[in-house]
Amino acid sequence: MKVKTILVSQPEPKVENSPYFDLQEKQRVKIDFRPFIHVEGVSAKEIRLQKVDLSNYTAIILTSRNAVDHFFRVADEMRFKVPDTMKYFCQSEAVAFYLQKYVVYRKRKIYVGKRNFSDLTPLIKKYKDECFLLPTTDKVKPEVPETLNNLSIEWKQATFYKTVISDLSDLANVYYDVLVFFSPSGIESLFHNFPDFQQKDTRIAVFGNTTIKAVKNKGLRVDIAAPTPETPSMTMALEKYIQTVNKK
Repeated sequence: MKVKTILVSQPEPKVENSPYFDLQEKQRVKIDFRPFIHVEGVSAKEIRLQKVDLSNYTAIILTSRNAVDHFFRVADEMRFKVPDTMKYFCQSEAVAFYLQKYVVYRKRKIYVGKRNFSDLTPLIKKYKDECFLLPTTDKVKPEVPETLNNLSIEWKQATFYKTVISDLSDLANVYYDVLVFFSPSGIESLFHNFPDFQQKDTRIAVFGNTTIKAVKNKGLRVDIAAPTPETPSMTMALEKYIQTVNKK
């Protein structure tokens, strides 16, 4: 069956040169965007109940842009002036670049990993005498605390924001040829909103092994998977699939 419509379970890209827009134009398909999950901040009061005093920490570990936003939001709510001496350990260049929204980059001590959390290990080891805070979501990959525990450092994890299932009830009678997922939470949201969902002819595109596992655990079929050596991005995987089925 040909692909004419795609629903991506993420917010619409804000940049004009997104590969999704190129894909839409090139392959003449309609692509809609709808977050299946969203993030809500945890109040300063709730964070205090987690026994977090921001003044106790000399280094912050930031794994995402959400972590950046919510750390500084909470600091503002607590009227805590983040000292210029604070060290920032960012999981990726994208997170470090986003940090510039809140701090003067060249005047701060910022250490950047390559992409995976484990890439931060040698950087954190160099500063093992610091007291680290990990502001994070309520759903954390188990390898994150495991990695930090193995470093024999002083650190604390605190929930600064939560992943919440979005209301998708308006999509009940809307059909898409392809549904695109990037996390197990997206699959959880699908079945929370539509407990009787049946895949039938709907193609499911999935990014990452944990998401693939979540799809299969629900008895669904994975039709398009990324990343692979041949298609490292989701848009590349979608394009390859569309080219194959639409030319028939």
